[in-house]
Amino acid sequence: MNTLKEKVIIVTGSSKGIGATIAKTLASKGATLVINYATSKADADNVVAEIINSGGNAIAIKADVSKTEEVKHLFEATINHFGKVDILINNAGIAIYKLIKDTTDEDFDRIFNINVKGTFNTMREASIRLADGGRIINFSSSVTRLMLPTYGTYSATKASVEQLTKVFAKEIGNRNITVNSVSPGPVNTELFTQGKTDETIARLASMSAFNRIGETDDIANVIAFLISDEAQWITAQNIGVNGGFA
Repeated sequence: MNTLKEKVIIVTGSSKGIGATIAKTLASKGATLVINYATSKADADNVVAEIINSGGNAIAIKADVSKTEEVKHLFEATINHFGKVDILINNAGIAIYKLIKDTTDEDFDRIFNINVKGTFNTMREASIRLADGGRIINFSSSVTRLMLPTYGTYSATKASVEQLTKVFAKEIGNRNITVNSVSPGPVNTELFTQGKTDETIARLASMSAFNRIGETDDIANVIAFLISDEAQWITAQNIGVNGGFA
């Protein structure tokens, strides 16, 4: 299926985890991919190689989304190579699990710089770089619907992303660009499982309607729909992709 043929897509933080699966899924539908990474060059190159070996087209571009100049470079390098950017998927993010009383200034600044400022930076650049009729997908989280201890600062960043999404959708809608966010529940990635016991993972899995945590394909398939022509009337929305977790 070449439903995304001739579409150029930037997926931030796509060297592994959900981002890598999104990139490979969209490449299989005909899209041209930019694999963005901040530190994991080898992982990013592996994703590019897998896409190319499957008949797709992709390059890797290094950029820390929390830094304005590097975001400008990400878009400029993409346009210099492929001529345009049609779709932006803001997947890059980090999680810090601490009680609020134990969260340091450094923790707070780091998570807000990547999760919120990173999303802000790429949307601001997209406002002048993204092609008309484009798509933007930001990542929130289903924890904004819950009150989970140790998720306070993380959920605050994701609530900020949701509001930025809604406002930006109204600001850029006159160019037929849709802007939505998705809120995954627990997903089987290193970011989620790191530092968690099997008991904790099982408890969180039991909160879904299907008694399991999500897989990266569960998220990628919803993204593929939201950037399709069929989803052109969906904008300024936050879509829960969590198996009934919240």
